[in-house]
Amino acid sequence: MTELAREAEAAGCTAVWTSELYSRSATVPMAVLAAGTETVSIGTNIAYGVGRTPLMWAAEARDLDELSGGRVILGLGNGTPKMMEAWHGVTGEAPAARMAELLTVLKKLWRLHEGPVDHDGRFYSIHIAPTADVPQPVRPEIPIWIAGVNKLMLRVAGEHADGLVGHPMFTAEYVRGPVAEEIAVGAARSGRDPSEVTIMGIRMCAIDEDVEQARRQAAFAIGQYAASRVYDRLFELHGWSAAQQVIRQAARDRDTEALIAGVTDEMIDTIAIACRPSEFAGELGRLPGGFDHLDLIAPPWGLSDEQTMQINRHILTGLREHLGAAQPA
Repeated sequence: MTELAREAEAAGCTAVWTSELYSRSATVPMAVLAAGTETVSIGTNIAYGVGRTPLMWAAEARDLDELSGGRVILGLGNGTPKMMEAWHGVTGEAPAARMAELLTVLKKLWRLHEGPVDHDGRFYSIHIAPTADVPQPVRPEIPIWIAGVNKLMLRVAGEHADGLVGHPMFTAEYVRGPVAEEIAVGAARSGRDPSEVTIMGIRMCAIDEDVEQARRQAAFAIGQYAASRVYDRLFELHGWSAAQQVIRQAARDRDTEALIAGVTDEMIDTIAIACRPSEFAGELGRLPGGFDHLDLIAPPWGLSDEQTMQINRHILTGLREHLGAAQPA
């Protein structure tokens, strides 16, 4: 992991990202990356906001920002209401309201060196009066980006967050349309410009000498997401609703081949990159605008660790070529 991060740093990437699920922590690897890199930002994409108390989030973020010399981006999400309840033992009600309150509390705790913090809210009750000096953090504020797909969480991002962690299913059209509209609504509530919210895109990259295999990998990942109603608005925007129903039925039937077949070429070419290694740098040059930051990942479904590592290496090779070509002579 550290080797890959150093390669990304040398290639000119602005950030590397960790994530967590039910078997891995996002923050422990960040400490290793902080020690092994020098300039690249280190972010969580994503860590579970409900997975730690606000106090422990603030404490870990302070430590990590100090270890890295002020290079941490705290990317937080809740997961689904079912995950909140079954994995983290908290209520799944009003996840957007919970996230808004968490960000409010975290910003207070980041300034704990200024004095006691008292907060009584719907989800969090915090009363801390330090009994010893609290060192100042290395930065006055830490950037907090939140994951959001639907309108309420997007509005929270616009009102409270420094950035939006997009989703692998986000298309440029969806970001320029519904995402931008809802962020603007939230930003208006806090009286700020929507441009103050950094928008991250995530692009799935399926890279293989066998192009059909790469397209199958991309289609399988898209199919996993398409089965969820969370993305209905995106599919409707692109005119893909009928195909989404076919994919959804295949998912119910546990018919992998039908699911892959239901994902159209247009979906693959709009949502992902699927190509040979030698073609990847050129594909990067054709990506549409609309994102302030773009995170390139292997398809998160259906790959072995070895396949994921191989794709990550292809991504770095292509990035070096793409970024090198972009430098002025």
